[in-house]
Amino acid sequence: MWFWVTRDADIRCEHKLGRVDLKAPEDFVFVSGQPVLTDGDPIGRSIGGCPNLSIGIKPCTVTVNVQRGHSGYVTIAGKPIVRADLAGLTDGTPQGQVQYRVQHPGQTLVTEAP
Repeated sequence: MWFWVTRDADIRCEHKLGRVDLKAPEDFVFVSGQPVLTDGDPIGRSIGGCPNLSIGIKPCTVTVNVQRGHSGYVTIAGKPIVRADLAGLTDGTPQGQVQYRVQHPGQTLVTEAP
């Protein structure tokens, strides 16, 4: 079972300190007082606090894509909701290899079977 992800979720890059800044594209379905994230989120969201910084090494500063974590069953305004199995890539070094993942979905009431 995967929890639905809300705007209050904790999504971080693999370096554990870089946190994704979330914005919900839809604001009419709420769980635990927060809007549920839908398709398109969190692509292009800023990441703050990534410690992966050195000469020739770029910290994670933005989410690039989504590899998994969108519902195949539940939609809001025609867009699949985001589930807690969400994962995708960041723009950090090594390029094309650093993922972001859900640490906490922002709520623990509503789930969906995979």
